[in-house]
Amino acid sequence: MSKVVLAILEQRENKLKKVSFEVVSFSKNIATKLNTEVVGVVIGNDIQNLNDISKYGISRVLHYKNESLTNYSASAYTDLVYEAVKETDAEYLIFGDTALGKDLAPRIGARIDAGCIMDCVSVDFAGNPPLFTRPVYAGKALVDVKFNSDKKVVTIRPNVFKAQISEVPQELKIETRDVSNPNLKTKVVEYKKSEGKLDVAEADIIVSGGRGLKAPENFNLVENLADVLGAAVGASRAAVDAGWRPHREQVGQTGKTVSPSLYIACGISGAIQHLAGMSSSKYIVAINKDKDAPIFTVADYGIAGDVFEILPALTEEIKKAKA
Repeated sequence: MSKVVLAILEQRENKLKKVSFEVVSFSKNIATKLNTEVVGVVIGNDIQNLNDISKYGISRVLHYKNESLTNYSASAYTDLVYEAVKETDAEYLIFGDTALGKDLAPRIGARIDAGCIMDCVSVDFAGNPPLFTRPVYAGKALVDVKFNSDKKVVTIRPNVFKAQISEVPQELKIETRDVSNPNLKTKVVEYKKSEGKLDVAEADIIVSGGRGLKAPENFNLVENLADVLGAAVGASRAAVDAGWRPHREQVGQTGKTVSPSLYIACGISGAIQHLAGMSSSKYIVAINKDKDAPIFTVADYGIAGDVFEILPALTEEIKKAKA
């Protein structure tokens, strides 16, 4: 049997994030090809939904537990994942390509002298070693990469590899490791988020607005459509730089990379920076009065028209259809 695959599970406020289930499914796929097992690693305190992970083909989780580890600490988390690698002699380490994963994965890679493939969007097991595909040049091209290191670190783009419930449910064994003195060089005191707001990085539907909305108060048109669809609200860099929307909603190369099932771009021209963050969405709908706007080159459906007329009409029609 090959060395194990470590699935690094991410939690927020003592609850596993959606990307953690995707990481387990992806790790299970690799483990099956390599005829080995998946071991989960979670760092935090009391994880409310930890048992749910067994539905996705994992039977063993190492839980590094301490109340002070509820929020992310780069120094402490790096040390503890390193301990898990030593204990399991893991060959592959799989992270979500989230803010945490982007910070933690390279730290671990440097610590264990591993190759790092970031933002993976597909994998091909036909050859040995397997080929991992990731975007380059702001999403304008894809490159196939393979490892030549003994240890291998991979981050996967959220919402690309769907979490698949295993046909054979597993009995989960949670091995708790009480951490008495974590290495907290820095400590996050708390996270503050807008109540009831969906995170664009994990949302299945996103409605985004750009400079074409002309003023911050006009974002209520985007919010109304998002409410009807149960979607997250996103924004272009231009809208964020103008102070119309908070940075947490920014989609693009300097914001968040998203891969929802449906992305609706309203009044967004489609600069390369923005396309790099959303072009992997399953379906893209663009609404823009400029029929030559670059956003239409990646859109599956395009509406060339006035966003101030189209959004209210679209919102009302969806309300009628849902009723």
